[in-house]
Amino acid sequence: MQSSKSEERHIICELRCNDCNIDRVKALIMRFVEPARAEPGCLYYNLYQSFKAPNTFYIIDGWMNQQAVEEHAANRHVSSVMDKLRPPLTFGPVITLNARVSD
Repeated sequence: MQSSKSEERHIICELRCNDCNIDRVKALIMRFVEPARAEPGCLYYNLYQSFKAPNTFYIIDGWMNQQAVEEHAANRHVSSVMDKLRPPLTFGPVITLNARVSD
């Protein structure tokens, strides 16, 4: 899969939960990381937790193009984890999709 920098897609996904669910949500989100990194078209896939609000998580990921994003979103593993992740969330997932402005 080859593409230009202008085709790249970079995603910021924000998720929040109640304090009592932090460990559960973190464990579930971690289940996305390694499978996503192994997908064709994945440039990077990282998980962050806010220092000021530990109940807030960010998944920041990059993909070679929109097709790679769509294939990731359609992955059965993603939907399987999301089925377990949605109930403890109080916010999100809110996804911001960004494209590179220039090469």
